[in-house]
Amino acid sequence: MRIRSLLTSAVLTAGVVAVSQPAYAAAPAVQIIKIYYDSPGSPDSGSNSSLNGEYVQIKNTTKKAVSLKGWTLHDKTTRPDHVYTFGKFTLAAGKTVTVRTGKGKDTTTTRYWNRTGGTTFAYIWNQTKDTAYLRNASGKLIDSCSYNSSRADYKIC
Repeated sequence: MRIRSLLTSAVLTAGVVAVSQPAYAAAPAVQIIKIYYDSPGSPDSGSNSSLNGEYVQIKNTTKKAVSLKGWTLHDKTTRPDHVYTFGKFTLAAGKTVTVRTGKGKDTTTTRYWNRTGGTTFAYIWNQTKDTAYLRNASGKLIDSCSYNSSRADYKIC
């Protein structure tokens, strides 16, 4: 007991104060920056141009290129057809890639989910409420973005 009292006195006399700092999560190096969940036009026709009107933008915020091979983008459902998996693809430093729902030719700035149909079931993003999840090739959650509004067509994350 005497040792504890001496230590307490020494700490108080020395004026040493240990204050824990709040832990702030660092922003991920690769981030979801925008979800355009309500494709232009009414009603949604299911056409390829309408499907490509909904998209997610992902940005590399670092000064180094990041390989996205094997990374996935998906919505809140657990349906396998609602998972986009990046093939061999490198996102350059400071650049953004747009993942569109419909069909098209992949480029360095745009990737295509290649959903088809002509029905509303071909769409990925719900028009009022959903969450986009970005996971690395190991399945670790890198970023997510949620929205809950029918008053807007997109969400800046």
